[in-house]
Amino acid sequence: MELSSSAFAHNADIPSLYTCEGRDQSPPLAWSGVPAGTQSLALIVDDPDAPDPAVPMMTWVHWVLYNMPPATTGLPAGVSHASLPPGTREGLNDWQREGYGGPCPPIGRHRYVHKLVALDIVLPVLKPATKAALEKAMQEHILARGELVGYYKKKK
Repeated sequence: MELSSSAFAHNADIPSLYTCEGRDQSPPLAWSGVPAGTQSLALIVDDPDAPDPAVPMMTWVHWVLYNMPPATTGLPAGVSHASLPPGTREGLNDWQREGYGGPCPPIGRHRYVHKLVALDIVLPVLKPATKAALEKAMQEHILARGELVGYYKKKK
């Protein structure tokens, strides 16, 4: 699957509009190549460079979505809970809230990995709906993956 954004290219910098220094809104995302037999899509956005890319100690989760309909071909910038595709469930990010939390690295230039996964099932409601719970539920059901990496370093 191909995952892209009209806001930034793969391995390029994410515009500050989509970060804590801007509007902290999700970037526009688009995808293609969803395989036949896909029953749902999941999206995870995380930062494997936290807290310091020179000495990463954890992966910080910025966004968790699952059970997106397979006919979905993308998400607009700043998508709200109310405007997500029907049936889409939101999980908890590492701020312990649902929804998107933009890049806000404490030090250095971090990688933000956007991972789209095609699944052969619609997942049950996850409680709690964390990245770990989603990854566990997805095991044995992944048909395809797409990835988009963006970078961000605070300007201030």
